[in-house]
Amino acid sequence: MQYKYWLKEWLECYVKPTSKRKTYIRYSEIITGHLMGTLGNYEMNALTPLILQRFTKELLHNGNIKTGKGLSANSVNGIITVIQNSLKEACAIGHITEYTADKIKRPKVREKQITSFTPAEQKLIEHAVLSGKKSKMFGVVLCLYTGLRIGELLALEWKDIDFSNGTISVTKTCYDGKDNNGKYTRITDTPKTPTSQRVIPFPKQLISYLKSVRKQDKSDFVVSSGSNKSLSVRAYQRSFELLLKKLNISHKGFHALRHTFATRALECGMDVKTLSEILGHKNATVTLNRYVHSLMEHKKDMMNRVGKLFTMAV
Repeated sequence: MQYKYWLKEWLECYVKPTSKRKTYIRYSEIITGHLMGTLGNYEMNALTPLILQRFTKELLHNGNIKTGKGLSANSVNGIITVIQNSLKEACAIGHITEYTADKIKRPKVREKQITSFTPAEQKLIEHAVLSGKKSKMFGVVLCLYTGLRIGELLALEWKDIDFSNGTISVTKTCYDGKDNNGKYTRITDTPKTPTSQRVIPFPKQLISYLKSVRKQDKSDFVVSSGSNKSLSVRAYQRSFELLLKKLNISHKGFHALRHTFATRALECGMDVKTLSEILGHKNATVTLNRYVHSLMEHKKDMMNRVGKLFTMAV
């Protein structure tokens, strides 16, 4: 069987019924954009480890469909995942005699540098939001003090907030994607991972302001445009970008708000396990690896405080 026929079958019969819509769409884009035209005509048993490795190398050098330049290691690894998963399933049901795609050498991914706002920048952002007239921007402050992802924030409804107990239930997320007619729309789905579904406390200092926003807002969503119409992820990102530009703060992605929350939490002495649960990470190791720099800065600060006890003998 040629690989292109199996890819279509695998996508519709194995991926679509068992995966999130976002995963299905991403896999579909990879298959259409990268696999059909290059590997599609191969018989599956002819896809040797060497052929797949050469394909991987080609992606790294000029795999970008739009520019002709190389793809990032992250993007290439995403394509390799599709190849491996599809061929593993093909082997499991007897379409190929042996599964060898696990011999592909994946490109190394450099850990992205964590960027967060300084305490001074954070205060500027908070003041601008709280003194401004756009209530939808309060979501920015909410992220600074809860570490919510942008999709979790925009999917948050007032019914998810328990004012009595001071908690937020994170049960869904959203993203911009295409509907069945191919038009871009906002899609709501379950959170990123099972551990992303969580109940987190929020600072009591935010309760009164949240309640005031609630009184003025007629929408079901905590962050809205004032009506019951939901905001797109890109539109809210753009609003944040304009806010930073207005404040003369160097550009950082919206996710920097989440990193800022984590950094401040560690600086305040929050333990890694608690922070991990609040952020919805798979485990504390993920949090530890991601914020090791912040932890080291915190340790240095603690040691310097201890060092103040030292008196040099004269």
